[in-house]
Amino acid sequence: MQALHLAVTGVLMHAVYLGGVWAAVKAGMGSGLSSLIVGIQPVLTAIWLTSVGGQHVSRRQWLGLVLGFAGLVLVVSRKFDAGGPGDQANWLNLSFAVMALLAITIGTLYQKRFVQPCDVRSANTVQLLAALLVTLPLALLETEPLRWTLPGGGWNGELVGAMAWSVLGLTLGGSSLLYLLIQRGAAASVTSLMYLVPPCTAFIAWLLFSEPITATTLAGTALTAFGVSLVVRAAPIKT
Repeated sequence: MQALHLAVTGVLMHAVYLGGVWAAVKAGMGSGLSSLIVGIQPVLTAIWLTSVGGQHVSRRQWLGLVLGFAGLVLVVSRKFDAGGPGDQANWLNLSFAVMALLAITIGTLYQKRFVQPCDVRSANTVQLLAALLVTLPLALLETEPLRWTLPGGGWNGELVGAMAWSVLGLTLGGSSLLYLLIQRGAAASVTSLMYLVPPCTAFIAWLLFSEPITATTLAGTALTAFGVSLVVRAAPIKT
């Protein structure tokens, strides 16, 4: 039964969530709007916990969630201004983004409720195999070729780097950390940490690609960090 629960979370949190975000971006949605939509996850999680799950989310935590989301809006606001003609929302990419939002929310709650603590390597193996069974047929339907080499010769460094980061940093590193946090902490506290993703992304983009960090970005980052601190300090992660 444990393997089945892990498979369900793998499909939700890897195949549907990550696949939905990437599909939304490919369908023309900008990174700012996609980040904003999936960033609603902590609020959805708190609503579920209080209305259905029978758990208590304090006023301090609610304040932290609201402030964190406000900071998220400030951080990603620059992305809306920088969007090109194809960087817009339509029913297709909105459907993908909302699907991703629901998948990560349900997957987090499902894992917290049904998955028993186990070795993170074993959990990752089952989760990724389940996600592979879902995504492989869809990947085989893709007609766009992966250009591993450049026209003038040599490896396509951007594709190799993006693939390596997606597999090693995001899928293995990030998902392993999320698995451990969900098992050890309150769901509302853990999901509030997702608010920190856009500020961290903005910092990395500044470090690697010299993208400017504006005063609005700094203000949003500070507001997000403060909001997350309110949520986490109100319900500290267990050790």
